[in-house]
Amino acid sequence: MFKLKAENGSNNITGQKLTAIRHKLDISQRQLARMMQLEGYDVDHHFIRRIENGERFVTDIELVVLSKVLKVSIMDLIDNTIPISVQDSN
Repeated sequence: MFKLKAENGSNNITGQKLTAIRHKLDISQRQLARMMQLEGYDVDHHFIRRIENGERFVTDIELVVLSKVLKVSIMDLIDNTIPISVQDSN
């Protein structure tokens, strides 16, 4: 069994970009969570924090909702400069 991670150990390649976009828009984690709730996605600020800290995997559905509420493209949320490694659990 293997697990995909960024080489820096992060569980996603979205967190750093999400933080930068959120700061640029001057939106708190709580405000972003509330924006997602208004779109019908049940999250809280801990959800945002865990993504930004790389503690949580991000689903395609979450990428769509984030891009919609932030009014950015999905590609704006993906940092394609972060190397990906495949780690074998054996």
